Amino acid sequence: MYSVTSDSTRIDFDAVYRGLTATYWAKGMPAETLRKAIANSLCFSIFKGDAQVAFGRVITDRATYAYLSDVFVIEAERGNGLSKMMMEAVMAHPDLQGLRRFALLTKDAHTLYERFGFTPSKNPEWYMEIVNRDVYKKP
Repeated sequence: MYSVTSDSTRIDFDAVYRGLTATYWAKGMPAETLRKAIANSLCFSIFKGDAQVAFGRVITDRATYAYLSDVFVIEAERGNGLSKMMMEAVMAHPDLQGLRRFALLTKDAHTLYERFGFTPSKNPEWYMEIVNRDVYKKP
């Protein structure tokens, strides 16, 4: 049986760290960086019994803007609807209602996020960023 929670005290840091650093976007992330990110985000965890099997976090001011980040499901549990369960919890969370903008970046999960109302930017020419893809690489 699966359960989803936004209670950050239940996060299995080691499981999340292993899962995230296995992804293409967080490979090499220092543990302290993840600890700081978790402490400053609204986090969601899915558990199978006591084992953490999925994670996601939302960076938000809880009033006008949110950015969905670091969503992953461990490989052994993929295909069980956990990403949909995660997104249902995220979208229903009371602190994420009435936002002006809710953003995310995805390389390969467009279909998942589209079913929850996400669309490509209508004005990509307005969007700017600074990207440091090597930030986690050691010199």
